[in-house]
Amino acid sequence: MNVSEEIKRLHELHLAGALSDAEFAQAKAKLLSNINLDKPDNASGAASGPANDLVQEFNRLRRSRNDRWLGGVCGGLGRASGMEAWIWRLVFVLFTLTFGFGVVIYLLLWIFVPDEEIGITKHEY
Repeated sequence: MNVSEEIKRLHELHLAGALSDAEFAQAKAKLLSNINLDKPDNASGAASGPANDLVQEFNRLRRSRNDRWLGGVCGGLGRASGMEAWIWRLVFVLFTLTFGFGVVIYLLLWIFVPDEEIGITKHEY
């Protein structure tokens, strides 16, 4: 049983009157305090090992301040993926010319990916 199912079950017990407000709050706090997102041995951890790595990679993604032509998206993707930025620029141009949505993806990344902080160098990243 994963965490959301357990919380749902606790809520059902609370609504049925089997748990008081204090007991419900205590059980929910205990359940939520046992969650450790760094370790893959929680209820959904066996399936989320590679997914957890992917999330960490996306959290590392920042728009580049040094390697930018427009918004620094391709430079940031290059730094995060280990590929050259010109490859990402070529990918966006090809997606724009062939499928028409490369510009939309670029603009969304420009809006939602944060700019890298000034003090971070390539070696610290």
